[in-house]
Amino acid sequence: MEQIKVTRTKPTPEPRGERFPTMPLYGAFAFITFAFAAVIFGQATDIGTVRVEAGEPVAVRDILLLKSTTRDIVTVTDYATGDQLAAYAQNEGGFVRGAFRGLSRIRLVNEVPETQPFRLIRWSSGAVSLSDTGTGERLYLDAFGRDNVAAFAQFLEGQGGI
Repeated sequence: MEQIKVTRTKPTPEPRGERFPTMPLYGAFAFITFAFAAVIFGQATDIGTVRVEAGEPVAVRDILLLKSTTRDIVTVTDYATGDQLAAYAQNEGGFVRGAFRGLSRIRLVNEVPETQPFRLIRWSSGAVSLSDTGTGERLYLDAFGRDNVAAFAQFLEGQGGI
């Protein structure tokens, strides 16, 4: 009788595709976890956070910024009295006209009428802000430089207290 010799061979593994490297994935997860923990820690302890305190308002004036459609002139008018404070032709008042364009776009999107005033505020810290009373947007003008602050701060001259 003949003996049958059985030999076992290991099955050949099925070819696998390339594996995604796990180290970058773990690194990204660790970074996101650290960022969340740092934000929560900062909010809970005020360590590492920056707060800008404007103080109390010391001068306030509501103004209207209106653009003449026929002559391309932007006028700045006191909302309470109706007195014209300034008028800027096409190549004048660059920052005032630029701020007006940006705020007008926001008003257009929010369907706020142009007869709603803007509020200029000088704070006790010396900062000057321009707020849109219709949309709630507020620009701290100090971020745009001293000359640009002066372009709006001139409208607050003679405006004391609230």
